[in-house]
Amino acid sequence: MIYFIGAGPGDPELITVKGRKILSSCDVVIYAGSLVNPLVLKYAKGNARIYDSSRMDLDEIVEVMKDAHQRGMDVARLHTGDPSLYSAVREQAGKLEKLGIPYDIIPGVSSFCAASAALKRELTLPGVSQTVIITRIPGRTPVPENEDLQKLSTHRATLVLFLSAGNMEDAVGRIIGSYGPDAPAAVVYKASWEDEKVVRGKLKDIALKAKNEGIEKTALLIVGNALGDNFELSKLYSPDFSHGFRGARK
Repeated sequence: MIYFIGAGPGDPELITVKGRKILSSCDVVIYAGSLVNPLVLKYAKGNARIYDSSRMDLDEIVEVMKDAHQRGMDVARLHTGDPSLYSAVREQAGKLEKLGIPYDIIPGVSSFCAASAALKRELTLPGVSQTVIITRIPGRTPVPENEDLQKLSTHRATLVLFLSAGNMEDAVGRIIGSYGPDAPAAVVYKASWEDEKVVRGKLKDIALKAKNEGIEKTALLIVGNALGDNFELSKLYSPDFSHGFRGARK
């Protein structure tokens, strides 16, 4: 069996219990060495064959999986964060399906969740925002025209930008017209890693602040009023609000 495992955002303890358990039982480990914290590999079997996929192309990765499967070996394919975002799992899985090789996907903790924790802020707040937009600016991988960042920003939802730290000024320029220059903004570099950095500011100055910290990659830009301090209290715990588990206080 091939297991695609979300290795978490960086802190090796943020891999899930299930992911760690499966990793420790696999004979072959393929990890994204450019992003996955190598400390996660301490959970692998002592005699496991370990491959760094940052030095491999798609066919080479699949060939290792195929060979292991033919030998009756299980494979742990470690991806950073959660495999549902920017992981290229789909193309690997498609190759496995054509070869008739079974696989499973084990979810993980995304870096945007770790960034929210580092900021000590919810990304959704009553009366402020109930929507989170996760996207990126175009790079070597283009963004569909109908998902243009400037168009998305008109919703003024909480915005989380992946893979955009190297072009932060461009990103800010695309959204500042919708959010306004004084919108709360933050950059979280390597969320949950030992060398994590948190930079707070307003949209008008966040790119410069991040640049002054030397942040050019491996960071998230988060924008929106959910980072601020003005919001309504949740109905969930309001004494005047009843639900299936609790009646309203009279």
